[in-house]
Amino acid sequence: MSHQTGINSSEELKTFLGKCKDGRIRVFKVGIEDEQLTLQGFKEPRGSWEEDYESFVCQFIEERQPCYLFYRLDSQMDTGCDWVLISWSPDNSPVREKMLYASTKASLKKEFGGSYIKYELFATTKEDASLHGYHKYLRAEKGPAPLTPAEEELQSIKRNESGVDIGIDTKHQTLQGVAFPISDEATSALFDMKEGLVSYVQLSIDINKEEINLEVKDHTDVHQLTEKIPVDHARYHLFVFPHSHEGDFLQSVVFIYSMPGYNCSVKERMLYSSCKNPLLEYVEDKIGVLIAKKLEVDDPKEITEEFLYDEIHPKKNIYRQKFAKPKGPGNRGARRLIRSKNDDEHQEDSS
Repeated sequence: MSHQTGINSSEELKTFLGKCKDGRIRVFKVGIEDEQLTLQGFKEPRGSWEEDYESFVCQFIEERQPCYLFYRLDSQMDTGCDWVLISWSPDNSPVREKMLYASTKASLKKEFGGSYIKYELFATTKEDASLHGYHKYLRAEKGPAPLTPAEEELQSIKRNESGVDIGIDTKHQTLQGVAFPISDEATSALFDMKEGLVSYVQLSIDINKEEINLEVKDHTDVHQLTEKIPVDHARYHLFVFPHSHEGDFLQSVVFIYSMPGYNCSVKERMLYSSCKNPLLEYVEDKIGVLIAKKLEVDDPKEITEEFLYDEIHPKKNIYRQKFAKPKGPGNRGARRLIRSKNDDEHQEDSS
């Protein structure tokens, strides 16, 4: 929230502001004197706005004294000409002066009319206020904001996805919502797993070719599985886990998404994460492989026989805690037995 100083425009400045938008003024200077915003000079145009800029602006700014400069461009809007508000606040000016001008600018903009101001340039050096500095400001103003490394990776992914041609004649089977197709070799390995020819399939993403490829397919057991999981790259793994459960022999397919933490690049982590669900849909719906459990691990040592068994068949707590009757209020005295009159009469009749 900006704080207002209560400094208003002088009558001379108010009159000038009401007439200066007719296109006859190129630049004018406003300062603060005796707790008022005052007009401190103006110039009429001699040439184009670029031809006038350097000499007019440099003529008005002073070394240690802040001020406001309103500079008219040659472009037009519906309401009139476009203006640039230059807030001149040199570094070597007194702190009180800089604070005073900074907190009064909102009042001046309101008095002039904020809709007429197309750009606002804040200058602390003559280089900032020069024509070169103004063009540099425009490039920064119109250009995209600087991106973080993660945003650059995401932008690259979106750009690559938007340029992919997807249709019924596409050579490879393409994942819905993802730009990367699955290679024929990887598809063949998945069908081999369905037919029981292999028990392990490892898939990777080729970032440059934008494709999901086969890395490994073979027969392996759970003890050898940890040795096949890379510790420096992400991978997808499909593993047939043979085991017995409640007297039945089962062969459950487990999908493992291994992501070794931040050893991978941002782009690699994002791609594997975004492709995971479409790949699972493809394996289950197109290949016909039923996946019993979907896991995500960052350390291959987590994958043990006990771990997989507990994930597929989680233990159920069959014991329920017996409800404990709450104790009554303490220090309530000895329990009293109250007998009614009818009870006494019934006892006499019985005797």
